[in-house]
Amino acid sequence: MATCGNILNELLQTGEVLETELEESNGGRPARRYKYNADYSYIICLNVKTEGGIHSLTYAVANLLGDIIIENTSNVPHIDYEVIETQIGELINNYGNVKAIGIGIPGVVHQGIIDVCDLDLLIGVPVGPRLQDKYGLEVTIENDMHLTVYGFYNMQNYDEDKTFAIVTFPKDNFPGAGFIVDGHLLKGNTKFAGEVSFLPFDLTREEQLKQLNSTEGFVPLAIKTITSIIAIIDPVSIALTGELSKPTLLDDIYNGCLKDVPKEHMPEIFVKNDTHDEYMRGLISVTLESLTYNLQLVEKRK
Repeated sequence: MATCGNILNELLQTGEVLETELEESNGGRPARRYKYNADYSYIICLNVKTEGGIHSLTYAVANLLGDIIIENTSNVPHIDYEVIETQIGELINNYGNVKAIGIGIPGVVHQGIIDVCDLDLLIGVPVGPRLQDKYGLEVTIENDMHLTVYGFYNMQNYDEDKTFAIVTFPKDNFPGAGFIVDGHLLKGNTKFAGEVSFLPFDLTREEQLKQLNSTEGFVPLAIKTITSIIAIIDPVSIALTGELSKPTLLDDIYNGCLKDVPKEHMPEIFVKNDTHDEYMRGLISVTLESLTYNLQLVEKRK
């Protein structure tokens, strides 16, 4: 009791916990009641995106329960480190007590450094370390598909751990994917998992991009991509997103996969054109998790 009381008093003094009205008395001294102050501090989440030649930044400021306080999207001529830093600096100045920053990018991130990316001006840039040095905050930078599949999976509220995949086919850019395997986000050794444009299609990257953006070329490449995913992780469902993913093509894609995959192993395949909410939910979740102890209970397999 004494230890808990001391901790509670410290949290009250800092404002992280608030005292509310007294509990109704049942004959004795009424109990004190407290609640967590979700607005004690905030996190900043930034979604960096390019599709169809349009560059955009979507930011969200969320409280410690993950509730979005404000969200806004703006189109910009280009996206480089300075654009990102300026946007984050403005938000830090406008919202006091920011504790963490989360950034989603269309590319591969390893130790805070951008590797393969749809935004050429970010390739090779140590965005994470530079932002940490400047603001002294916890900075998480993650692949956009990892974030989307993480948010999508968590919003399904499955009763048991599942294996799930999401694949995006954006216009004028290479496809990407995100995987949940037995309830856990799959990133890989160097965070390269999901870079499905590097599958052995026997095409140059220029030829692949040209073929993806034609109707007759898109379906065969989509079939090869999805067949590979089914054979490797055996998901219960695969969601297709991006401008090139159209419901009218689903039957052709599904039947094409059946040429190599036995029907009993075929997952549900569906189109989810708008994944903004799932993306932001994943980004907010991983940013909040960066503030917690990195401990995880894992069930021992028999």
